[in-house]
Amino acid sequence: MDNPESRGILRVMNDASRILIVGGGLNGPALALALAQGGHEVTVIDALPEAQRETDDFDGRAYALALASQRLLQAVGVWDRVSDQAQPMLDIKVTDGHAGAGPSPFFMHFDHAEIEEGPMGYMVEDRHLRRAFLAAMREAPGIRTLGGAKVVAQEAHPGGVSVTLDDGTVLDGRLLVGCDGRRSGTATRAGIKRTGWEYGQTALVCAIEHDKPHHGVAHQFFMPPGPLAILPLTGNRSSIVWSERTEMAARIHAMPEPDYLEVLRPRFGDFLGRIGLAGGRYAYPLNLTLANSFAGERLALVGDAAHGMHPIAGQGLNAGLRDVAALAEVVTLAARRGEDIGAPDVLARYQQWRRFDTTALVLATDAFNRLFSNDNPVLRLGRDIGMGVLGALPSLRRGFVREAAGLTGDLPVLLQGRPI
Repeated sequence: MDNPESRGILRVMNDASRILIVGGGLNGPALALALAQGGHEVTVIDALPEAQRETDDFDGRAYALALASQRLLQAVGVWDRVSDQAQPMLDIKVTDGHAGAGPSPFFMHFDHAEIEEGPMGYMVEDRHLRRAFLAAMREAPGIRTLGGAKVVAQEAHPGGVSVTLDDGTVLDGRLLVGCDGRRSGTATRAGIKRTGWEYGQTALVCAIEHDKPHHGVAHQFFMPPGPLAILPLTGNRSSIVWSERTEMAARIHAMPEPDYLEVLRPRFGDFLGRIGLAGGRYAYPLNLTLANSFAGERLALVGDAAHGMHPIAGQGLNAGLRDVAALAEVVTLAARRGEDIGAPDVLARYQQWRRFDTTALVLATDAFNRLFSNDNPVLRLGRDIGMGVLGALPSLRRGFVREAAGLTGDLPVLLQGRPI
């Protein structure tokens, strides 16, 4: 698929029924598969060469997939390719405190047994998801991929949209979808502005191997500089997402491995025994960014191209997959009715479906981070009491578990595990 001949064929083709997707990370391929199942012809354009995306090297990155997201992967033919590498998340434990001083006596414990559907979600490593998506796209009829190709220009015109690649290739389609991240070139070229701010925090991301089993329990430990998430991977391993103030994070990230672990240990605790690094270490500055519109002329934005939020609740990829499910459903049903899939009223349905819910989620994660990432004694007392009350009320706990599993709200059919 990733070869000059296919690029040359596309150079002379004028396929105005095609949907063009910019971005081949995770949301782009998920959308391509969902659309292809709906009968659409799709081209996925990604700046990274396919060989680089398909590497099996473990770099420490992993994702918390809500149960609804797992259902979408099942519906588009990806889940069976990664299920053997997926770790169910059975419980979530939330605590508050200081590094080395132990957690507050007030805490929240959420058990998957409080809902009937099964585990709240699954942890899957980035490398397994990427390889599964690439394999599924290769086998799916109606999907072309262009790796190592950069979009340098785009233009909407009556009845369609065109993109120009860095080698001069011009591709035509009926709809353009930006899945190209928080600094989306697709959104920028369309003149869509963004609202947001920096948090003054950096996420330190890595994987840890430990002596004792985690039993499928995910931990969230809130400290004044920022939260620490310990998320279970297969085997005696866990994924770490550790937020620190930016200057401190830079110093920690630059440390040799032994010193890095010495800083992590009092925050991590000893409940899993001895710990060591497994894979690489990464640092990501944290910010909030929200596109002022999720749709434009012949254009839709999905995932981080539309919204980037704090990782405090692990909802980034899940929110993106909700976009995928909603857009695929809107576009497929419109095509079945004989509508122009890139028409303003069609794209307005997608925006109406996703923008309010996403904005509410982005602002909720922002408020949650501000509430917990401080050492104000009044706020600390209030949040500890709040956690104690929430943890003691079964109906509230059940609601939280269903929310974490992605089972609330107006769910597209793919998130229910059903084809469109």
